[in-house]
Amino acid sequence: MIPKNYLEKVYAGFLGMNIGIRLGAPVEPTIWTYERIRDTYGNITGYVKEFKNFAADDDVNGPVYFLRALYDDAKDRELIPQDVAKAWLNYAREGVGMFWWGGYGISTEHTAYLNLKHGIPAPDSGSIKQNGKIMAEQIGGQIFIDTWGLVNPCNVKKAADYGEIAASVSHDGNGKYGARFFCACISKAFETQDIMEIIETGLSEIPEDCTYHKVADAVIDFYQNNPDNFRDCYEMLVRDWGYDKYKGVCHIIPNAGVCVLAMLYGKGDFARTVEIATMCGWDTDCNAGNVGTVLGVMCGISGIPGKYRKPINDGIVLSGISGSLNNLDVPSYAKEVAALGYRLAGEDIPENLKEALKFGEIHFDFSLPGSTHNMRLSDEFFCMMSHSTEKFMTGKGSLKVLVDRMSRGNQCKLYYKPFYTRDNFSDERYSPVFTPTVYSGQKMTMRLFLEQWNGWETLGIAPYIRTMSDKKEHLSGYIKLVENEWLTVEYDIPDTQGDLIDEIGIVIEGYSTQKAKSLGVIYVDSMDITGKSKYSIDFRKQKKEFGTITPFAVNHGAWDVEDGKLSLMRCEEAFAYAGNYYAKDYLIKTSIMPINGTSHLLQVRAQGAMRGYAIGFSEPGKVAFYKNSMGYKKITETSFEWKFNQNYEFTVQSKGESIELLIDGEKIIEVKDYDYKYGMFGCGSLSMGRTIFGNFEVSEL
Repeated sequence: MIPKNYLEKVYAGFLGMNIGIRLGAPVEPTIWTYERIRDTYGNITGYVKEFKNFAADDDVNGPVYFLRALYDDAKDRELIPQDVAKAWLNYAREGVGMFWWGGYGISTEHTAYLNLKHGIPAPDSGSIKQNGKIMAEQIGGQIFIDTWGLVNPCNVKKAADYGEIAASVSHDGNGKYGARFFCACISKAFETQDIMEIIETGLSEIPEDCTYHKVADAVIDFYQNNPDNFRDCYEMLVRDWGYDKYKGVCHIIPNAGVCVLAMLYGKGDFARTVEIATMCGWDTDCNAGNVGTVLGVMCGISGIPGKYRKPINDGIVLSGISGSLNNLDVPSYAKEVAALGYRLAGEDIPENLKEALKFGEIHFDFSLPGSTHNMRLSDEFFCMMSHSTEKFMTGKGSLKVLVDRMSRGNQCKLYYKPFYTRDNFSDERYSPVFTPTVYSGQKMTMRLFLEQWNGWETLGIAPYIRTMSDKKEHLSGYIKLVENEWLTVEYDIPDTQGDLIDEIGIVIEGYSTQKAKSLGVIYVDSMDITGKSKYSIDFRKQKKEFGTITPFAVNHGAWDVEDGKLSLMRCEEAFAYAGNYYAKDYLIKTSIMPINGTSHLLQVRAQGAMRGYAIGFSEPGKVAFYKNSMGYKKITETSFEWKFNQNYEFTVQSKGESIELLIDGEKIIEVKDYDYKYGMFGCGSLSMGRTIFGNFEVSEL
């Protein structure tokens, strides 16, 4: 039975996981030891490092992207290991992002990926038989599985089973037991606030004689006799269960001990639990992330301190193959996870949740407690932002912006970032790549309410976007807000002339004189960005960073901008992906100049590296259409005498079941196939060579 507060608990659990990851990541081994953390930071009671924006790591990439097996393959049946294995291959860019690519036989995840790539299916891909006991029992078995617990609330056995199924792609033995343990703990946390009961429930789902159970028992026994000082318990772990006894880069057993230790000595307090997990060293981000999910669900939103929530600001950055999915809004994602939970439980999705699911659209309703949907302010001197339940129009809450003593000419922007560049980050953790989530041709709608306490003139706002390459703000006309009335503001997003949009929102401006400065509150009930996009990508306005060319996520190949065009050189299969992951019917135009090699292609409805369609030059004198279903297969081919070093204008239209290609205005191929109803567009090749691609024009139909 799905609990009544399920969505809020999912939200709290996912926030808790990411808070733990962000807290632990700056002191992750091997540079940071337990002693160095203790001597440098002492008793940790908050984040030890500030980030411009935190680029999350494998601990969140896996839980988000591998769960997509429930959309792609296990849509109407029970999950099997190969479903999750397909998600591994589909959503990772080989060698970049997603997880640690430390080498075959060194990194468990890299080893499993190469096993899968070379035809070893799951669960053999992660088995002790294939990879050996040490590698199969590293920590990854439990760090990618939190979401499998979140989608199976109050169903401990199923949560543990799904966690084991997912973990078996890369791990075995105690690696799988760690997945079972944590998924069971997360599932149980939906229905109790007794941390010991949660731990015992997790242990009930693994064999009593396994090493994972034994290290947990050792920690429990120590805690019961020494309940006050976690550092004493940690010393016991080092002595009896340390890395000297469990080999590999990051073995699960010592870290399992830390996780149980943190949950016990945290005594049911969210903050103290993730802090202890961080102070214990070893795999700090993994351990704090796992216990953060459990305690987040158990304690709920009210149990997570604002000092930990505020820097997260409901925004998570991922490192998968889809640049639009990599920009994750936590409240929207929590709703997706909750909807999957209802589906797995065989229960009807509540109507309000169903209506709030807007795949591929921006829909911020501020209904979840404390939610901000990653909205930002440009000047926190003039404005302060918080969540409110005082006033709202459509949902259960609103975003409250306090405007503090603005006078004529003073401005502050309230905005959302639909696109990031390298300079938005403090480091390059896991090389995230992005494609915008907002485009020209769409419409922004905001519902605003003004409660003004002081000032001769009411405040004004102007909808705007900012373009990436020139940082120019494109404003609509100013609108004076009306006191004590809800006002619906609509803004047609203008043509950016080949540039990308990296901010969208409103400029707030004071109109009053210095003697009567404006003071008051603007409530934002909702923000929606809808409608069909129509935009272009001008490569003269793009950047080369994170190993790619904006706004594409590339997988293999050497990509560059050459004379204002996109150049691809490769010795193997290589593709680039862009656009809204959920785009359905659209038309793309670009030019293709084949320089060397036989394969020069465009992609449509690509749902990752292993799902979608490709069309273009296939061999001398030929044009072909390919379907990518865990590997490209040629569906049809026709004659077309193309030449090297000659420019060809390509137009590809996907509408309903029909996909057609025009070259220089002439229809060359039309195919009927509707297995993939949505997906990204892109370009690339199936074999060695070199190609020059021109600017892109994209129109949703």
